[in-house]
Amino acid sequence: MKTNKIRIFYWVSTGIFALLMLMDSIGGITHEATGVAIIKHLGYPEYALTIFGVAKLLGALAILQPKFRTLKEWAFAGFAINFIGAFCSRMAVGDPIGELIAPIVAILIMLVPYYAWKRFEAAKGTASLAVI
Repeated sequence: MKTNKIRIFYWVSTGIFALLMLMDSIGGITHEATGVAIIKHLGYPEYALTIFGVAKLLGALAILQPKFRTLKEWAFAGFAINFIGAFCSRMAVGDPIGELIAPIVAILIMLVPYYAWKRFEAAKGTASLAVI
């Protein structure tokens, strides 16, 4: 894939994922009714919504910024931990299989911009070496 196509794939997939996390973070920070019901069903205190919401907001900003690679890597790790935790929490309370699918889909969606970022970084490295 050419560098320009990789760049477009990277920014589109990252933008979509960041927008999804931003919307989810706003729902958590504002204590949207469905989120409150789910967090109580899972046995967590309601204030955890604010903590998760702020973390997702910061994570979305971190994956959009291009300068600090380690921060971006940790943001993706944080999202992965969040989705794995959601899966385990739902399993622990005995939710049906249908409820376990959403966290798995979320982590698969997250892997698209992560993969695109790694491809973009590799393409940038190759392109800069080719110039030398």
